[in-house]
Amino acid sequence: MNESTERDSSLGNQRRRRDRGDRPRGLLLLPHLLTTAGLGFGFFAIVMAFAGKNDLSAGAIVFAILCDIFDGRVARLAKSTSKFGGEYDSIADTVSFGVAPAMLAVSAGNLQVLGRAGWVMAFLYTACAALRLARFNVQPSRYVGRFEGLPSPSAAGMIASTQLFVSFVRERGFAVNVPEYAIAGATALLGLLMVSSIPYRSFKELDLRHSFLTLVFVVFAVSLVILEPSVTLFSIGILYTIHGPIEWLIRQRSGRRLEEVAPTMNETPQG
Repeated sequence: MNESTERDSSLGNQRRRRDRGDRPRGLLLLPHLLTTAGLGFGFFAIVMAFAGKNDLSAGAIVFAILCDIFDGRVARLAKSTSKFGGEYDSIADTVSFGVAPAMLAVSAGNLQVLGRAGWVMAFLYTACAALRLARFNVQPSRYVGRFEGLPSPSAAGMIASTQLFVSFVRERGFAVNVPEYAIAGATALLGLLMVSSIPYRSFKELDLRHSFLTLVFVVFAVSLVILEPSVTLFSIGILYTIHGPIEWLIRQRSGRRLEEVAPTMNETPQG
């Protein structure tokens, strides 16, 4: 290597260090570690579902959701977002929010008794989750402040929180017997909501720094989750899952339209 090449290499290394702001390497790896932890929780949820330990499986899915919430935010704070990170996150989410919830539904809902129909319904959920994640990567939402279709972590959370809520009710002496075909149908419906075009609020516009009422609401919600997680998470899951279709129906009747995202130079407007 000649002197000119060494100098160019040195300048390149200095430029890369300057672009990273000399951030510690551990901080750059933290988002990937969180994604890996979420993948681990998803794998653990599948194992627990096979073992018939449905509450542990549901709890692992909830922890996978928490990892998914924080990995993207940490990546943005550390300025370490990358195409690799996005692809890795989607692959991990397919396991944690596509396969694991379907296996939990099969185990907790006793879908084996339905034969082929049971596992087909569960697979439909998994396939829809994978399609939803792929669409999210290549096609941004059409509307400002909205997801297009039910987010996969929300669908997974709905299945997990339902299991935790049913266990909570049964522990208090109430018999809960839901028909297997109803569980299979609800699982498939969640999958179809994921690939639908129904807009769901993203709540990314929430301003906790400048809105006191929003901060109070968030603190109140977190307090309820800590006080009684199974009931609170189930209630939040139900409200979020149904709010999208309800708002969509109201807009259809009133004729109101959502604000659409302006197309970029690289996007072709759709007619």
